[in-house]
Amino acid sequence: MKLLATIAIALGLAAPVYGQSTAEPVVVELYTSQGCSSCPPADALLHKLAERDDVLPLALHVDYWDYIGWKDEFARPSHTKRQKGYAHAGGRRMIYTPQMVIMGQDDVVGADAMEVADAIAKHKDQPRPVSLDVERRGEELVIRLQPRVQMPDSKLVVQLVRYTPQQTVSIKRGELAGRTLSYANVVEDWTIAAEWDGAGDLEISVPAPGSQPAAVLVQEAPFGRIVAAARAD
Repeated sequence: MKLLATIAIALGLAAPVYGQSTAEPVVVELYTSQGCSSCPPADALLHKLAERDDVLPLALHVDYWDYIGWKDEFARPSHTKRQKGYAHAGGRRMIYTPQMVIMGQDDVVGADAMEVADAIAKHKDQPRPVSLDVERRGEELVIRLQPRVQMPDSKLVVQLVRYTPQQTVSIKRGELAGRTLSYANVVEDWTIAAEWDGAGDLEISVPAPGSQPAAVLVQEAPFGRIVAAARAD
């Protein structure tokens, strides 16, 4: 109960105040694992964040705890590689779970609701240098980008993320053996759709079959700040 109360208070402090467009959510990446006994509070926090329109929370399950005795079925080596990329970009040698990375810039302990709320509030009020529009057309997404400011010598990557809104797992072994846990916005696929120099408008179409939710992120390559993000309607 104390944990839930802390989460509720923290998220209340971070509630929308300045009218941030729902088309420009704050991206929160949670690096987590079913083999990590410290992760359930962060997973619960991500569920709360998933209820907000002004936040795009994404759960990236990593594979480096699988050796303990339980293989995380959502874990991907690419998620671990991405987390290591952030660590290298930030001059850090170690990676850990649970970790949240906000807008590709700030990293905090994923279970620290107050720190997460402060980081979200900080980025929610910052202007975005890129206008991003995503339109679903059948089995494709049409992505339109337009620079709002001059971005000389930019190297940006346009990324397509597919995720499942909720997954429930009964864990049989490892540190969390015997628990049934629910996970929000579990990332299934993360691909680079295009590279962009930010010098002019860009419009591309990318395959997005099925009804699985999708999001588009525009990020300074390789692991820099996220300059634009949108859900695919």
